[in-house]
Amino acid sequence: MRVLTVIGNRPQFVKAGAVSTRLREVHEEVLVHTGQHYDDELSTVFVGELGIPAPEVQLELGSGSNTEQTARMLAALGPLLDEQRPDVVLVYGDTNSTLAGGLAGAQAGIPVTHVEAGMRSFDRRMPEELNRVLTDHLSSLLLAPSTSAVENLRREAATGAVELVGDVMVDVALLVQPRARRDDAPLRAAGVDAGEYVVATAHRAGNVDEPRRLEELVELLLAVPDTVVLPLHPRTRARLEAAGLLDRLAAGVRLLPPVGYLAFTALLTRARAVLTDSGGVQKEAYLAGVPCVTLRDTTEWVETVRHGWNMLVDLDREAALAALGRTPPVQRPALYGEGDAGTRVVEALTRHPFLRAARSASP
Repeated sequence: MRVLTVIGNRPQFVKAGAVSTRLREVHEEVLVHTGQHYDDELSTVFVGELGIPAPEVQLELGSGSNTEQTARMLAALGPLLDEQRPDVVLVYGDTNSTLAGGLAGAQAGIPVTHVEAGMRSFDRRMPEELNRVLTDHLSSLLLAPSTSAVENLRREAATGAVELVGDVMVDVALLVQPRARRDDAPLRAAGVDAGEYVVATAHRAGNVDEPRRLEELVELLLAVPDTVVLPLHPRTRARLEAAGLLDRLAAGVRLLPPVGYLAFTALLTRARAVLTDSGGVQKEAYLAGVPCVTLRDTTEWVETVRHGWNMLVDLDREAALAALGRTPPVQRPALYGEGDAGTRVVEALTRHPFLRAARSASP
């Protein structure tokens, strides 16, 4: 069986790493990187140290609006599918690359498999929510990370086959987090000691593109009594500079340049708490046992809230400070599997009826 996997950013590259090595033991894979985001670490630390395969195809289609990106990806992926003739297109998560890969496959009559299917924030203002909903409803095989995701797909009457496989990021966390907990270099570079700081991330358009909300974000971060370490996303830095807020934030928050995945994991796992508007960071905090305060009023990782490890505060400064003062729960159940999701993804692909049909039709 020939699988064409489409990825576009660093988290998707890591997710593919939990699957691709196992997939290539039994099937043929072509890994396509759209270039939605570029990161040197993809070709150094990830590929060299974690054994993640380097992409066979790099499209370099980053920049532009969501619509422009998606249109360029579709234009490039159509001919590529004709050339590669895969039996299945595999996509991850909720980026523009996810939607473009899924739509190109479906339009070409190629079955699409969506890993991390069924996640919902129920906030259609978010491009990620549109991407994940549309991809789910054009996919033939929906591989869900949680029981909540399965319930969402059934509630929406998704036509594809639904399977609960767990979250591939659990596989990655089990590999990376123990090593990250032993790595003091990122903490030394930030000038902090383990357990005595809060790590923050902020890059969502809804928080940084509107000047009023950006100012509220800055005031919230400055009000935190702990040392706040903020690796500054290029988008966020540009918005802060344009609004004249960068110096004000730098006066009270420890700003870092963007850090790689391993360095960020070291900062996250050793933090007292996390402040973030990222979906992926919410989940990684849960997997690391670090309390999370989410700077949004919705989340796709609803289980983390339900079990008390995550609180949604939007940009309410007082709510954020109260959340940071809470004692974390004693229990932290394995909500997203036991770390075998990569294997279960490959098993689902291997046994699925439409893929068996594709293999039997191959010469």
